[in-house]
Amino acid sequence: MDDQEMQLKVKRVTDKFTESMYVLANEPSVALYRLQEHVRRSLPELVQHKTDMQSWEEQSQGAIYSVEYACSAVKSMTNSSLYFKSIEALLRQTIHLKDQMSASQGRSDVSVSSSAIASQPIPPPPPPSS
Repeated sequence: MDDQEMQLKVKRVTDKFTESMYVLANEPSVALYRLQEHVRRSLPELVQHKTDMQSWEEQSQGAIYSVEYACSAVKSMTNSSLYFKSIEALLRQTIHLKDQMSASQGRSDVSVSSSAIASQPIPPPPPPSS
């Protein structure tokens, strides 16, 4: 009986010891320590991800601005077709007037006999100023 009593006491002590170890291992302060340990390990990686994302956001914003600017330029070019048509009409009118002037001047040169006016060379146009 002595042996059985001893085994029972040993079992109780080991059960209590195991229970105490379980409580200590799962105590809130230990949990907070484990949480702190996890944060210290993962925080540098998270910070790196954040800086990468901010850099990508800045690049994206720059690209978006460029695309929006290009779109507005294209829209303004399509709206300028009216002006180009007006310029084309004015150029056609100018060419027609120049042809009329040339024809009129040609007739007056033919009517005037070989005089000194007709034999004078036409001065070259002045060089373009830059």
